[in-house]
Amino acid sequence: MIDTKDARITIDDKQYMIADLSEAARTHIANIQFVDAQIRQLNNEWAVCDTARMAYTAAFRREMQNT
Repeated sequence: MIDTKDARITIDDKQYMIADLSEAARTHIANIQFVDAQIRQLNNEWAVCDTARMAYTAAFRREMQNT
C-alpha cells in the first residue's frame, strides 16, 4: 500500500508534498493528471490512425501497380 503522507509530485522540476498542498492545489493537480491522461490517449489514437493511413497508402500503391 502507498503511504500517501509521503506522496510527492514534481512540477517544473520542483517537488511538492501532496499532504502539504491546499485543497485547491490538490484539485489543480488532479486536473493536470486528467489532462495528461487525455493527451496520452489522444497520442495513442493518433499513432493508430497514422499506422492505418500508412497501411492504406501501401495497399493503394500495390493496387495501382496491379492495374
